[in-house]
Amino acid sequence: MSAGRTESSIPTVASAVTPAGVVEAGAIDAVSAAQSCDTIRIGSRTLATRYFLAPLAGYTHMAFRRVIRECGGVGLATTDLVQAAHLVSGTRWARELVQTHPDDRPLSVQIYGGQIKHLVAAAKWLDDRGYEAVDINMGCPMAKITGQGGGARLMCDTDGACGLVGRVVAAVKIPVTVKMRLGWDREQITAPALAREFELLGVAAITIHGRTRQQGFRGTVLVDGIRSVVEAVERIPVVGNGDVRTVADAWRMREATGCAAVAIGRGALLDPWIFRRLKLASARGAGLHSASADETPFTPSPQEQLRFLARHFELMVEQHGEFPSCRMFRKFAAWYGARLGIPEDLEDRLRRFESVVAFEQIVADIRARHGERHDPRPTADIKVPNGPVEHW
Repeated sequence: MSAGRTESSIPTVASAVTPAGVVEAGAIDAVSAAQSCDTIRIGSRTLATRYFLAPLAGYTHMAFRRVIRECGGVGLATTDLVQAAHLVSGTRWARELVQTHPDDRPLSVQIYGGQIKHLVAAAKWLDDRGYEAVDINMGCPMAKITGQGGGARLMCDTDGACGLVGRVVAAVKIPVTVKMRLGWDREQITAPALAREFELLGVAAITIHGRTRQQGFRGTVLVDGIRSVVEAVERIPVVGNGDVRTVADAWRMREATGCAAVAIGRGALLDPWIFRRLKLASARGAGLHSASADETPFTPSPQEQLRFLARHFELMVEQHGEFPSCRMFRKFAAWYGARLGIPEDLEDRLRRFESVVAFEQIVADIRARHGERHDPRPTADIKVPNGPVEHW
């Protein structure tokens, strides 16, 4: 916490937090060596690991961040996307998205919007209240965001994007980072040039999702595209993102791209212990080329799996109350079912429950029938819009 800021200035459920800034890392050819030293610097602070929880719209609320941190191994977490204009105007939902807790650290807040004045004002709002890092979203592919000039749409106007980022950096003392995609489509791959310019403007780190906006969440992550961003900057770290669901995936990402760290989103929904597995595997001394990368010495017991499920819902109710939490928690069921050994019919009940009492009964039934699931595959993935991407 910087001097002159009081803990009570940050909107929390309990008390203040010390959110994170940005990372510093070595060059591409140092990745293998860095694996044996898994810590990474964030300004004057050292992060315990190079594996971060990526922002996921509708999912990375405080309750999820806290319960994932309790599983272990998270180096940095980022909030759900927060609309800059709503944060400054005091919209209830925007303020809830930036609520935090002493256990929720280190933290970065991601803001989005198409107007410079709103992004600058939101960044200053965070700076004034003791948050210590702000991330600008230039990667969201959804039409409701790109249609307003935000998200991936910002990448189409490189001069405008640079002007926006420069204004935000100049307006605050806290580190400013940017998350973006490779570009709008394969004909407009603007990420390398933008990353180079953002570094000159004072951006402290770049997170790059290895798809274009046109790809949405489909297709394969283009590791060569991520590597081109890594090679475009001089010293700031680049964080790779996309299609990381296992320990081996994370290390392949680092080996193939030279990125300094890895941000994991959907992989954390599918396996809440992925960060712990990565930390344990690194502690074993396994390198990027290890053939046994996924042979981690940790498997959560049935009791731990059920504790995770109950704890996530408990933290959600603590912040939002009973009915909103029931509604918000339902969408996690299709992600958790396979990993937590939940029988299909009980997973279906988790998608429809309406009270704390009903949730507790479902957990009791899962405990009695744990492991009876027939299909080991997760029921759902992150929902993406139907129809051509042009109509999103």
